[in-house]
Amino acid sequence: MVKRPILALIHILESFTEWTGKLISWLTLFMVLVVVAVLLLRNVFGFSAIPLQESVTYMHAIVFMLGAAYTLKHHDHVRVDVFYHRFSHRTKALVDMAGFLILLLPVCVFLIIYSLDYVIFNWKIKEGSSQPGGLPYLYMLKTLLLALPITLVIQGTAQFLHNMAYLLGWKALPHGTDEDTEAVPQVTGDQEMKHG
Repeated sequence: MVKRPILALIHILESFTEWTGKLISWLTLFMVLVVVAVLLLRNVFGFSAIPLQESVTYMHAIVFMLGAAYTLKHHDHVRVDVFYHRFSHRTKALVDMAGFLILLLPVCVFLIIYSLDYVIFNWKIKEGSSQPGGLPYLYMLKTLLLALPITLVIQGTAQFLHNMAYLLGWKALPHGTDEDTEAVPQVTGDQEMKHG
């Protein structure tokens, strides 16, 4: 009875991370185009576009802070892997679950608690750029201090549940295995007719 809701929740959480990660990835292309535009304006036309320059900082922060969960989902973070790759699937699942509970979750909770008052204060005063003519949305940028740990907790929870589902026999493989998407073969109507 509990199996279906948990598997559905895993799918929803991981889909959210995947969707946001792919959306943010397009921002890197736009960021490069803006940097080229800033350089052309400054060096060719002698025009200093402060809002454009600051927008690059905003975009870089968004890519870095909101892309962390996507990176976690695809196991692309740098980590020391001396023993982990030799572990069985079951041991890897247990290590990942413990890592979430002992390391990732406490750090994210700390970041949320530590940043919350600071972000609220910035929203109250509507802090803007210190540069004349700069972007007036610095308080929104600082909200990423909360968005980073929240998105990491979302993805970490998805991975924890995925590994738990594997240990309970609800998933064929633990999270992070290359064959995740191909673990359970889909039987088509033609295949059913052949076996029938």
